[in-house]
Amino acid sequence: MDLTVRDVPGADRYEIREGDRVLGLAAYERQGDQVVFTHTEVDPDQEGDGVGSTLARGALDDVRSRGLRVVPRCSFIRGWIERHPDYADLVDAAR
Repeated sequence: MDLTVRDVPGADRYEIREGDRVLGLAAYERQGDQVVFTHTEVDPDQEGDGVGSTLARGALDDVRSRGLRVVPRCSFIRGWIERHPDYADLVDAAR
């Protein structure tokens, strides 16, 4: 499976795609230097295939590359960061 993760700023979300097919998304609100993740969903047919993890990693890597902070209101993103402590430095503890 050849997956790509990309930011879609006009839709306020990161998408994970296989070709032209959207397999999942991580919705966010941009607030200054913060990316507030509010909701994540993956195509039910793709659950358990690592699509959600690839989406989370790609989105968080992009946030890091832009020098932004994360507020993980979404339980999936919050849980993923807890399981991958090398991403904990992105979390804005003040919020």
